[in-house]
Amino acid sequence: MASNRPAQPTSFAPNDTQPFGFAYGKDEGPWEEWNPTEDSVRPVRGRHRVGKQRGGGLARSSTVLGVGVIAAVGAGGMATAAPGKAPVSISLPDLSSVTHSAKALISDGAEAPKGSTTPLTGAGLTTADTAQGTRDAGEALRARIMQQAESQQNQADSATQEAAETAAAKQATALATKQQDDAKAKADAAKKKAEEEAKAKAEAERLAKLAKSYSLPTSSYTLTSRFGEAGALWSSGYHTGLDFAAPTGTLIKAIHSATVTEAGWAGSYGYRTILTLDDGTELWFCHQSSISVSVGQKVATGDVIGRVGATGNVTGPHLHLEVHPGGAATGIDPMAWLQGKGLNP
Repeated sequence: MASNRPAQPTSFAPNDTQPFGFAYGKDEGPWEEWNPTEDSVRPVRGRHRVGKQRGGGLARSSTVLGVGVIAAVGAGGMATAAPGKAPVSISLPDLSSVTHSAKALISDGAEAPKGSTTPLTGAGLTTADTAQGTRDAGEALRARIMQQAESQQNQADSATQEAAETAAAKQATALATKQQDDAKAKADAAKKKAEEEAKAKAEAERLAKLAKSYSLPTSSYTLTSRFGEAGALWSSGYHTGLDFAAPTGTLIKAIHSATVTEAGWAGSYGYRTILTLDDGTELWFCHQSSISVSVGQKVATGDVIGRVGATGNVTGPHLHLEVHPGGAATGIDPMAWLQGKGLNP
């Protein structure tokens, strides 16, 4: 059986009192004896040999080694790893400041305040935030978010207000345009009405003036056959004039100043007198019982030119009046022509 190897002498011995409160007696140390046996050193076939570790050995060894190094450095500032090797110099920072800080933290049994609101960092703070006195990054972020939300809301409100103002402007423009159109339409209607009234007034004045220079061909009459009536009584198949039925001998007068261009017998028209106006219009006075003028004679409005009779193709005494513009063979409606001169038969 193998015997234990004697412990190697060390270049230092632990002090009774070491830094950080570690203390060992002269015969005490963090070392532990290892007593190998035949079973513990026998090789294992077919698998890798794994050294049996005793519970807590590695952790304790590491702790002991670290404490030993610190103790050695604290004692002489120099440690020797093994006999025959050069010593290694190890430099450590001054631990007095660390010890002082630790003692200050736990002095008088005071505990660090819990739930402190003091910000742990100034990350995220801008120059503007610092200038405004903000030191909390979270509060600064919250303020920027609120400012952005407010800006967006203001933009939305501005857009809504602008849209409402635009719609109101369009509505006002449309209303103003409609009012202008209505006013223009009313003005045009009033103007048209005024023009029509002025025109009617002028026409009435003109007809009144003409009426003074025109007169009906006879009086005490009754209108019987009118222009355009169809019947077998007329050789043309329709009536070509306007008949004024009146007793025989009723005076026939000149409608307007004119020249006598015919005066005598005219077949189916009986005794007929033709007056030619200055514009060339011919007025035929037919079925007279007598004629009072001669060809070439000038007559004025209202002058007597003959008397009502029943000569020619007639059924009774009457004055047959025809109007031939420009001396045309075909006449026009005498009623319309007389009305155009301000006369109402």
